[in-house]
Parts: sequence; C-alpha cells; structure tokens
Amino acid sequence: MKSDQADQIWFNGKLMTMDPCFPYAEALAIREGQILAVGTNENVLNLVGPGTAKYNLFGRFIMPGIIESHTHALWGACRDLFDVYVGYNASFNDLIHATKKRVQKIVPGEVVFGGPWRLDMRQKMGSNPREVLDQISCIHPIILQDTSQHILWCNTLAMRLGGISKDTSDIAGGVIERDYSTGEPNGILAEAAGNGPRQLNKRTSEQLEAASRAFNKYFNGLGITSFKEPMALEADMFAYKAADDRGDLTLHMAAHLVREGPLTVEAIPYDKLEEMRSRFSNGNIRASFAKLFLDGVAPGHTASFVEPYLASSGYDLASHDPNSTLLITPEELNKTVTELDRRGFVTKMHAVGDNAICKGLDAIEVARHVNGNYTLRHEIAHSVFVSDQDLSRFKHLNAIAEVSPKLWFPNAATPAQIQVLGKDRLKKSHRIRDLLEAGAEHTYASDWPASAPDANPWTGLAGMLSRQDALGHFEGTVASDQAISLSQALPLFTINGARSLGMEHETGSLSVGKWADFIVLTNDLTTQSWQEIGLTKVETTIWKGRIVHSN
Repeated sequence: MKSDQADQIWFNGKLMTMDPCFPYAEALAIREGQILAVGTNENVLNLVGPGTAKYNLFGRFIMPGIIESHTHALWGACRDLFDVYVGYNASFNDLIHATKKRVQKIVPGEVVFGGPWRLDMRQKMGSNPREVLDQISCIHPIILQDTSQHILWCNTLAMRLGGISKDTSDIAGGVIERDYSTGEPNGILAEAAGNGPRQLNKRTSEQLEAASRAFNKYFNGLGITSFKEPMALEADMFAYKAADDRGDLTLHMAAHLVREGPLTVEAIPYDKLEEMRSRFSNGNIRASFAKLFLDGVAPGHTASFVEPYLASSGYDLASHDPNSTLLITPEELNKTVTELDRRGFVTKMHAVGDNAICKGLDAIEVARHVNGNYTLRHEIAHSVFVSDQDLSRFKHLNAIAEVSPKLWFPNAATPAQIQVLGKDRLKKSHRIRDLLEAGAEHTYASDWPASAPDANPWTGLAGMLSRQDALGHFEGTVASDQAISLSQALPLFTINGARSLGMEHETGSLSVGKWADFIVLTNDLTTQSWQEIGLTKVETTIWKGRIVHSN
C-alpha cells in the first residue's frame, strides 16, 4: 500500500475533533494506528487504496476517546469480582446479610473484605461496632469500607491481625475510635490507622489478571481510551505491566506511584520510585508520576478545613486545629514536592478541605521557587473546597485542579457531607465555574470505586452540566451556580486529560499524526439535554486504530 493510502476510512459522520484549528469534520483516515487525514468525505475518500477498510457512519457522531484522570482500575475491578459489594444505596441489613453469606462460602481464616457502609449506618453499629462483626465471625478477619474508602469497620480478629489493640498508641495521620469506658478500639479506623488491617487483603496474581481483563473491557465499553491510576504500589505496577505484556491493555495509562499514603507504613524512598519508573514505563504505561495524601474525607472529620466541622456532628470545636488533620506536615510536604519535582515526577495530591488544598498549592509554589521549573504540571486531586484566595493560584502556578463531577450531584454520600459541614458550606464545594473563570485548567476524574459506585463518565459529564443526578436516584442539586456548558466541559475529558498524561501530542483530539483514539455515538452530544447525555451508550470504541469495543 502506498504511503498516502489509508488502512481505514471512517466517513459520512459528524466529527467533533477537539482540535481548535479544525473543530468539525466529516471523515478521517487511519494508517498504522495513527490519524492520516481529517476532513470532508471527498478529500478523505481520495486516500482509499486496494486494502482500505471503509466504515460508513451514516451520520453518527465521533469524538476523541474519554480520558479519565483518577480511577483505581484494579481496585474497582477486584471489588466487583471478589469483594462483598452491596452498592451505595443498600441498607444496613443488606450489608450484614451479604457479609454473612460470604462467611458461609469461604474457609476459616480467609479475609472478608468489602462494603460499603455509610455514615447514616453508624448508629445501627452500636457503641462497639466490632462486636456486630464479631457475631458474624470470630474466625475470619472482616474489613468493611465506608463509601469514601477512607474509613474501615473491622471485627476484633481483623484489628488484632492488623496490629490494633488496646495497647496500640494513637497513630499519626490516623484515627482509632475507642470505647470511652475501657479504651478498647471499637472497630472504626480512619486513614493511616487502617493500614495494618488493609494489608491483610492480599490479591493473588490470578485475581489481578482477571481484574485487569475486567476493567479493560469495562473502560473500553464506556468509551475510555486513556486513564490515570492515582495510587499505584509495586504490586499494582506488576499487574498493569503484565496486562500490557499479554496484550490485554487496550488503553493508554499513567500511574501515580505512591510516595506515602493509606497503604504505606512509611514513605517509599525516592530512589525506589525512580527504579519503579524505569522498570514499569513502556509504550502504553507512563510512570513519571507520584502520589501524596494531604488529608482525608469530611464524613470522618479527617479532611483539613480552616473552619471547624459542625459541633452537632460530634466534633470538638475547642480542639480544632486545621493542621492537625493534615497527613503530612507543611514543612515535610514542601520538601517532598520539591524533591519529586526535581526528580521529574508529576505529583498528584489528595486534598479535600480548603486548608489541605492551600498547603498543596503552597508546596507547588515552593518547588517552583527552588527548582525554577514550571513545566511539570502538579495536580490537586478532587479540589473539593477551594477557598476564594486560592482560586487564581492554579493558573499562576501552572497546577491542575482535578475534579470529580460524579460527587457533585446529590448521591449516597451527600447526607453525610451535610451532617458534618452543613448545607451552606456545601454550596461552596466543587467550584468548577469559579475555577474556570480564574483561568485554572481542569481534568476529569471519577475516583471509582472510592465514593463513586461506577466509572461511567457520561453521568459525570451530566453532573457538570446540571449539578443534578442524571439517573434520577437522588433529588436536588449541589452548588447549582457552578454548572458549566458542554463546550466548557468536554476539554476536561479529552485534550486536558491528554496533557495530564503527557500525551498532548499523541491523543486527546482527532488531529493528523495522533493515535486514532475515538468513539462512535448514535446521537450528536451537542443537540442533547443533560439528561440524555447522562444516558449515553457508546456504540464503538477505537484505540490506536483497533476496534476494542463494539455494539
């Protein structure tokens, strides 16, 4: 085949290219997995050769593949395949029943892991929650996560095997709830206090292989062609690389290697991170990324806020200290981000509360000053409660506000947020419109399976446009004045996501020379309501010119 002839031509469609120089087209041509031409039917069909495959779109809508900037792919697939999982709207009795059923099916000593439970279930656990799980089993460690995945509910055996007992001192960066009269841990562990019990839930290589195949199929079916793993340990990287070596990974991906966080006992040495970056980076996997946790989550009183939580939620106002809930001191954070920046790692920092976000931006500012490098675009993950004074700092520091729109509309976790923060503070959450007006660049994140029951980007997009639940499970809005338009939202899912992967010259738009990563939809997104967008089903997903999903 001549060099100006295409392997494939997709024509007679409506193409939204996300390329500002050529925003709409009718057809595109592919050669060796890359886009050879984009334009009118007439021009592109001139590239037909003897072996060219032709696909008539009959007016269907084409856009770049979705790029997801924060999803725990292996974790989510393992949840669906191997864990107790009752859904985010299940009742307390549903969770207890499912846990009992799992105990009946497994051998003594095997770990029961899963959930989720919600803050509104806390009263039903009683004053000593571990005893509820002890009644289910004393011969199986039971570890149930809340909807945020930051708080654990454990039985006595899980705590004992995880190193938590009456004699255990309070853990820095963690919370051990205790029985007031005896001092015994009551089974509720937050943040770093849950590290030991979490270590009990080891995945086998067979489970990780099955999970790799499952998330890949799932993501491609949703139209996702690229993603970022936000919290990768060495075992995760072995699994991702093995999937790529087998040919199972039909996605571009980047992995944020954990420097320190909920699953690490101590900080991973910088030299170890560099060694992992070198060992696991290849054509489809990028590993020049790092992860830090600055705070926790609001329902557990572990997100770091300047103003205190509501006293009515059980919070001790007299002891309020914004920095007491930081998981890393500001001084250590500044040093860490500066050193990661010097070594060429793009750092993603989990930050929910306004104080944590401010401290993350402070650390980026220090790194900019010390290293003189503005090219690495560090990220504040979630960016939930950005203060007025920090809105403009994202642009000034060339930092990214990663946002999670599936949390913006009313959902199973909203009542817990209101209980600890109040309705007025929730009106200042997820300020995407304000951040856009301040010039901040954003990326899209589902955070599946943490807080988000699924990885569906279309309900997330609908949430950006409406601040409502597109599926109608929950009524109302969250900060409705922060809704944005479709034209403002789509870059987060495409070209901005590509930049966050360091792949802006390879994917994210339908442009000549980039990988042929795109999706086919029956209907034109630009003519649909937000409710219809939330129900979008992807007909075909193409990755590097390969059809990896088709209905």
